[in-house]
Order: sequence, then C-alpha cells, then structure tokens
Amino acid sequence: MIEIISPGIMATVQDLGRPGWRNLGVGSSGAMDALALRIGNIMVGNAQKLAGIEFTLGGFQLRFQRDTQFALTGADVQATLDGEPVPAWWVRRARAGQVLSTQMAEHGIRSYLTVAGGIDVPKVMGSCATDLKGGFGGLEGRALQPGDLLPVSDAELLHIGAGGFGLDAARLELLPDPEPVIRFIPAREWGSHSSTLQERFLNSAWVLQPDSNRMGYRLSGPTMRREKPLELLSHGILPGTIQLPPDGQPVIQLNDANTCGGYPKLGVVIGPDLSVLAQVRLGASIHFRAVNRDEALKRCASRERFIEQLETRLVLARDYSTRSGWHG
Repeated sequence: MIEIISPGIMATVQDLGRPGWRNLGVGSSGAMDALALRIGNIMVGNAQKLAGIEFTLGGFQLRFQRDTQFALTGADVQATLDGEPVPAWWVRRARAGQVLSTQMAEHGIRSYLTVAGGIDVPKVMGSCATDLKGGFGGLEGRALQPGDLLPVSDAELLHIGAGGFGLDAARLELLPDPEPVIRFIPAREWGSHSSTLQERFLNSAWVLQPDSNRMGYRLSGPTMRREKPLELLSHGILPGTIQLPPDGQPVIQLNDANTCGGYPKLGVVIGPDLSVLAQVRLGASIHFRAVNRDEALKRCASRERFIEQLETRLVLARDYSTRSGWHG
C-alpha cells in the first residue's frame, strides 16, 4: 500500500489511457506526459503501460507501507526519502514506513511516481486511468485525497545498490524547454483560414492561460478572428486538436477533453510533443511549427527508438548499481 499524506494541488492515478471508446463518448484520459510515465515504469522493471501517480506542481507527501522500489520522473520536485534527497529521473528502494516528501516544482508541471508492480486499482474499459469528468477509473474516479490508500501489485524487486540509479536528464534532453516549439499537422480546415491568420499563428508566441487544465489549454496571443465565421457539425476530436473558437484565441484539447466538437481546427499536435506540452507551466509561452505526416511519423519512430535505447541503458545502469552498490 501507498498512503497519501498530502496529494498536492492535483494527483490522480494514470496509465497510458483508454483508447478505443471515443465512439461512445469516452475520452482517453491517461498520463499527460506519457513519456515520463513510460520511462518511470521501465526504471522499476514494469511494463510501460502500468499505472502510476501523476502529481501536479509537486508539494506532495506519501508513505510507503511495504518494501518496494519507486521512480520519480517528469518535473523535478526536489524529493526526499526520510530526509535523504532523491533526484528526478531516479529509482530507489523504499522500506515500509518511509516517507517521500516533495517541494513545489521549479521547472515543469507534472511529475510521476511509479512503483514496482504498478498501482493496483480496478480496470474500467481496459484501463486504470482516472476520468475525472466521467467519475470513473483510478481511485473511485476522483483526484487523490489525504488518507487514501493505494494498493500495489506484487512484483519481484530488482537488485540495485542502496543509492539507486538514474538518468542524466539534461544530457538526454528530458528537462522542459522554457519556451518550446510545438509541432502540429495542419487540419483539414487549415486552408480555409486566410494566409494572414496562418502566418499569425505560426509567427506568434502563445501564452498558456490560468484556466488551463487536463481538459485543455487555453492560449492567448494576437487576435485570430476569421472574417467569415465557419460553422461545422460536431465531429470527432483527439487529444492535441487545436481549435479556433469565435473569440479568436486557440484552444488545445487534451486528455480529458470532450470527444467531439464543432469549432474549426488549426491542426493536431503530434504525439511526441504532447509530452512536451504537458510540462509547460501556466503563464509560459509556446510557438508552433507545421509539419507534414511523414515528418510526424519520423518523429514518432525516433521517440520509440529513443525509448528502446534508454531501456537498454537502464538495464546496464541497474547491473552496475547491483555490482558496485553505487550511491549515485
């Protein structure tokens, strides 16, 4: 069991989501930064799809009620285990009764805790992901609260040194970019927007607004109002869809968004860059770059190769930690 002492601003159980149910109006949910969750699971010897805990902005505290191994990935929350520092992108052993405490994240926004065996909550429609809007999945379909107890599946613990092991996040470019360029594939309606609007969208800095959340990011920047309104029937949308409402300020639909909408679209953020977007802090700026389908597929393939190579590297680091009792 893991006891939640304080969940911070927002914490939910998430895995890689719930695909295949959009025709019934059920969104994907799942980890906003899927890359961080996948790597965290690899670090503790899990399958990449297992459930962990997604924390927002840090400031959480929890107690391990059994011996286990855990990893922290994503935003650096300056964690300590019974007062001993635990860096981000690091795996450690924890004994029953030890307390993991964190500070507020200085960079990035979402951090992930994975444990050997994964968080063991019932699957709903094939996934453990929390759907806050629908009120199902995760733990009772809600955000975590103080006193919650999360079961952990049994797993054979890895043999690692007392200090654990981790990744050089800076060298591997896992740290959040302060003003990232987000790649997107232009939507069918892209050509219906004037060249002036297209250039304005591509050449401007867009600021994430305070009312942004897991459902979507509202952006503010130069006005993008169309000269002639475009009315569309409601149609299916995916996480990453960039819509242009009548007020002329784009909205990016995300993991907990509705499954359909009628606003004209500018494009869809490519899968790998959704993880980048997940770590952009509210009030920060982003830029956009249009790519074609081939470039998007190459980027997706490159990410998968990176994860495969990282998995090999982590196995070697684990072996070194076991042999040397490495303390990091």
